Amino acid sequence: MPTNRTLDAVVVSLRPGMNIYVPGVSGESLAFYRALQANPEACNGVRFIGAHFPGINHSDYIGLHQAARQRNYFMLPGLREGFASGRAELLPLDYQGIYRDLAGMDDIDIAIVQVSPPDRHGICSLGPCQDFIPAVWRRARQRVAHVNSSLPRTRGAFSIRWDEIDIACDAPWEVLSYDNGQPTELQGRIAAHVTGLVRDGDTIELGIGKIQSAIISSLKSHRNLSIYSGMVMAPVLELIDTGVIRGPESIQIGVALGSSDFYQRTAEDPSFFYRPVGDTHDPCKIAAIANFCAINSAVEVDLFGQVNADSINGRQLAGVGGLPNFVQGARMSEGGRSIIVLPSMSDNGRFSRIVAAIPTSCNTAIARQDADYVVSEYGVAMLRGLSVHARAEALIAIAHPEQRDHLASAWSIMMAAL
Repeated sequence: MPTNRTLDAVVVSLRPGMNIYVPGVSGESLAFYRALQANPEACNGVRFIGAHFPGINHSDYIGLHQAARQRNYFMLPGLREGFASGRAELLPLDYQGIYRDLAGMDDIDIAIVQVSPPDRHGICSLGPCQDFIPAVWRRARQRVAHVNSSLPRTRGAFSIRWDEIDIACDAPWEVLSYDNGQPTELQGRIAAHVTGLVRDGDTIELGIGKIQSAIISSLKSHRNLSIYSGMVMAPVLELIDTGVIRGPESIQIGVALGSSDFYQRTAEDPSFFYRPVGDTHDPCKIAAIANFCAINSAVEVDLFGQVNADSINGRQLAGVGGLPNFVQGARMSEGGRSIIVLPSMSDNGRFSRIVAAIPTSCNTAIARQDADYVVSEYGVAMLRGLSVHARAEALIAIAHPEQRDHLASAWSIMMAAL
């Protein structure tokens, strides 16, 4: 049986050289971070490990103490300053790679996991986040559960038994929330083009973002859709409430992001079922789902069809996430499709996001053969089965009209050099 302690007492027990696993997204224990803030000296020489996302997770673990360290898989504001001093580690891995990396760690001293109170069978739920927790929980030397009565009890493939917890810390606390904002008219135009690429009966995957929210809203005339995805946001409720998605476990996800009301709905509605990354991002499991439609955003696409998903002018914004895993699985799925969505121009209107060639300073997340469709507000470029030249023409046709002549000229020069 676990020992009862406070989160403050756990923080006091930290020592230099320890590795502490702290979950990200909606699984992050905000109460534990607050306890760390209250005693920053305890973070001296401690390394914090987890998959934390810019724009979602705002806790600055490396900023808690000048000797604190952090190992992460996505670029965070605090990590940039830590590179110069060697206190920050950034691993360029996709979701499957992150899961394997965490699962292979034998030196996690403490895993901090947020759970619901145990039920009458002694089982604790992980609430709206399973993603990477199963990779580290049973391998950690000490397993600490932040028992949060505010965390809804969800259904999922992984749960935690009360008797496998070493230390239980009872602390009612707010669960991390996320407001995606409202899609713009331009994002709605992109979504309208995607609507025609999704067929009744498809299983779809969407990342997070305003374009994805607009796409969900645009699918309300479809029927018999399912979702198999890493993350899902509150707009998906529109598809349940209109009958587009129906049936137990028709939405299988690793993480929900939204408000406490949305998290509670995912606990009460049998449509939702949570799975770890080892399931949701396994290309072989995705490939076994017929008519799998992967829909993901990109920073830019070049005229060869290569996709940059996380860099601008060589400056990394986040990471590739699960994009490569879902694209690979979709292309192996019978009837599957990979769809890349992006506006034709940058937010400030100065730069085309359909470019002649991805700069060598940026990272290619998807090779040229992997994107079946690229969609902007100007239409759909269907790349599958096209020659190199025809692919470039299709992509130029969905670029901003003011950029098309420049792209065509650049392409002619590139072809002359081959």
